[in-house]
Parts: sequence; structure tokens; C-alpha cells
Amino acid sequence: MTSVSNLLLVVSEPSRQEILRLIWNTERSAGDIAGKFETTFGAVSQHLHVLRDAGLVELRKQGRMRYYRARRENFGPLARYLEGIWAMHLDKLKELAETEEGR
Repeated sequence: MTSVSNLLLVVSEPSRQEILRLIWNTERSAGDIAGKFETTFGAVSQHLHVLRDAGLVELRKQGRMRYYRARRENFGPLARYLEGIWAMHLDKLKELAETEEGR
């Protein structure tokens, strides 16, 4: 397990936060994850590698496919923090949609 300061450093990167959001409640293939980003597959793969090295993501191989899932038990108090960030983003999107709908 990585120290709290290292976890914070790993999780502070926005692309990694988005990857974690994508795989928080469900397992996804590397290709599916990469498809959600405008960067290269290689860049997303590097982020996944960093998350795996930190013990925050687990990898399951099935043939040529690679599937990733968040290891939520390894986040400690950071889990609640991340879920709060994602909830705030959803609330903001809802607010923007309602504002746009009212125009």
C-alpha cells in the first residue's frame, strides 16, 4: 500500500480522477476507458499503470483484453472525497442543464 501523500499525488491528476470515476462501480476494458478520452491510448495506458502501481486499480486479463476496476478498499478516506467531487460535478451539470432548459 502506498502512503497517503503518494495517493494524493496519484489521484490529483485530472485524467486519473476521470479514469477512477469510470471504473469506480464497474469493470471496463482498457479500450473502453481510452475511448472516453481525447488523448492517445498510450497516454491512458500510462495513467492506468500509475494507478495500478499505487494499488488503486486491479487488472484482469482475459485473452488479449485487459479489464480494470478500482480497488475502493485501498482508498481509505480518499474514497469519500472522490465520491464527493463526482457528486458536485453531477450537481453542477444538472444545474447547467436546468438553466439551459429554462431559456
